[in-house]
Amino acid sequence: MAVNGILGIKLGMMQFFTDDGTVVPCTAIQAGPCVVVQRRTQDRDGYDAAQLGLVEFVKPQRLTKAQRGHLDKASVPPMRFLREVRLEESADETKPGDRILVDAFQAGERVDVVGVSKGRGFQGGVKRWHYRGGDATHGSMFHRAPGGIGASSFPSRVWPGQHFPGHMGHDRKTVKNLRVAKVDGEENLLLVRGAVPGPNGGYVIVCKAKKGK
Repeated sequence: MAVNGILGIKLGMMQFFTDDGTVVPCTAIQAGPCVVVQRRTQDRDGYDAAQLGLVEFVKPQRLTKAQRGHLDKASVPPMRFLREVRLEESADETKPGDRILVDAFQAGERVDVVGVSKGRGFQGGVKRWHYRGGDATHGSMFHRAPGGIGASSFPSRVWPGQHFPGHMGHDRKTVKNLRVAKVDGEENLLLVRGAVPGPNGGYVIVCKAKKGK
């Protein structure tokens, strides 16, 4: 079974010119190189997967003793970003120490990108839930308030799940079926059409699309 994804770092958005001169917005991702740190098997763990580590410079003292022991067991250098990805049927068998490169992807195929969205802090209902807000005229005294949140006689309480002001962003998000625009194996770059969750420099997980056509 072969690895079906790769870890990377979001570099930012850019314009990409296709062969016919069309300009499309793309996100540049430094995809890999990655190393297989651990292999999950059906007999031992109940599922098949591979734990990947993104190869980048990390000081050993930045890791805990347990993290260093886990990486030393696989004979791999210190790594900060470790995630599991699913496997697909293949004649090759994945084992710890294998290198995963961006060459596993091809231009034109679909991918799912997982990242952590930008944190917006504490926000009100207008920004967080797109409330319309009240009149902007003088003396209305009702501009960005949430309005009525429940009836009086019944149910005499606020329904669970009511939208309120609160913490916004910094959530795990998945954008599905993004088309790969270009693969650069020499620079470990992956260009995908559209936007990707998270800030520039944030970690992302790129997997081949489950439902991509």
